[in-house]
Amino acid sequence: MREPPVLAAQNLSKSFGAVRALQDVSLELYAGEVHALAGENGAGKSTLIKSLAGVYRPDAGGLFLDGRPVVFHGPADARDAGVAVIYQEPTLFPDLSIAENIFMGRQPRRSLGRIDHRAVDEAARRLFARLHVELDPEQPARGLSIADQQLVEIAKALSFDARVLIMDEPTAALTGSEVARLFGVVRTLREQGAAVLFISHRLEEIFALCGRVTTLRDGALIATEKLDTLTEEALVRRMVGRDLEALYPKQDAEVGEVALSVRRLTREGVFTDVSFEVRCGEIVGLAGLIGAGRSEVARAVFGIDRWDGGGVEVFGRSLTNGAPSTALAAGVALVPEEPQVLIVDEPTRGIDVGTKAEVHRLLSQLAADGVAILMISSDLPEILGMADRVLVMHEGRLTADIPRERATEESVMAAATGRAA
Repeated sequence: MREPPVLAAQNLSKSFGAVRALQDVSLELYAGEVHALAGENGAGKSTLIKSLAGVYRPDAGGLFLDGRPVVFHGPADARDAGVAVIYQEPTLFPDLSIAENIFMGRQPRRSLGRIDHRAVDEAARRLFARLHVELDPEQPARGLSIADQQLVEIAKALSFDARVLIMDEPTAALTGSEVARLFGVVRTLREQGAAVLFISHRLEEIFALCGRVTTLRDGALIATEKLDTLTEEALVRRMVGRDLEALYPKQDAEVGEVALSVRRLTREGVFTDVSFEVRCGEIVGLAGLIGAGRSEVARAVFGIDRWDGGGVEVFGRSLTNGAPSTALAAGVALVPEEPQVLIVDEPTRGIDVGTKAEVHRLLSQLAADGVAILMISSDLPEILGMADRVLVMHEGRLTADIPRERATEESVMAAATGRAA
């Protein structure tokens, strides 16, 4: 017989005035499981999380810890019961060390009441060893990356003997390598018997990490299912309540004259000898790993940053180095109004799948209307789904120009990692 869930919500309802944020929602979190929570913005995910963490008191329904009813009168009650929330942007005390942040207000003390700093540091080291990560407990929190700050928060949760960890969009601000490290930590927590609730807009992360998924829509429970029985398309359908014609609704567009021409653009120490063209009616994706120089190229093209060599033309008209006003006057925009050339940098980061499909539809319509679009994205499926051509950067250089019919995950990643022939 299976053990009861570590934490369960049964028939929770919560209203704010006339708005019903949750309606009869149930959720079970088991030890040794990573459970996904999916839904569009406004589906009720945040309200459910805050109800589990003691921030909100539900109007109806209840919580059960190890099968027994429990009432959290505040976040401290939830924390003491072993429930912790890891947010995408932690709030640490920057002038304190990592170890001091973990044990703030609970530091071991010597016989005369002074803090035992050695004991604090050793306790922090044991926590990081448990997570299989290397962080120096004596290092100040100031300057830590978001990824490292999240690890400190996870260690802090374990210091309270947390058995339930709720991770709310933890990968939104992380690089690919940082996401991989975080996933390793989550799998370690799962193997050690923790129950993890994982919230992400990135469906590929949900399928890669989680065993089951609970889907909310308009504050109501749609389903709790095993992910190995679902496809991404089926999960999207549950989230948005309709069949999307396609997540990447690419329209056929007539490709016209060259709108944007970039010739041997160089900014010392940032990118070198970058050349490409974008034609009217064409969506050109600019791909590459974090740090490859994609956004820096876009900033230089638009005139925000000065370049050291090369040039930029719009319909044959040279743009002034470091002058966004000339780019705007030539019809180049970062936000469209009367957009001839539109540069979009990570246009769908942090938004749900329904809104993402709408952004893609708008970009496709703009291209069909003759706008030349340069789209920078870390989302490889987005690049492959929307781009007519894929430009790939690696260490500040353009390494490939791949037409849509030959663009695959393998060909783009080979160029992005410097392995292209």
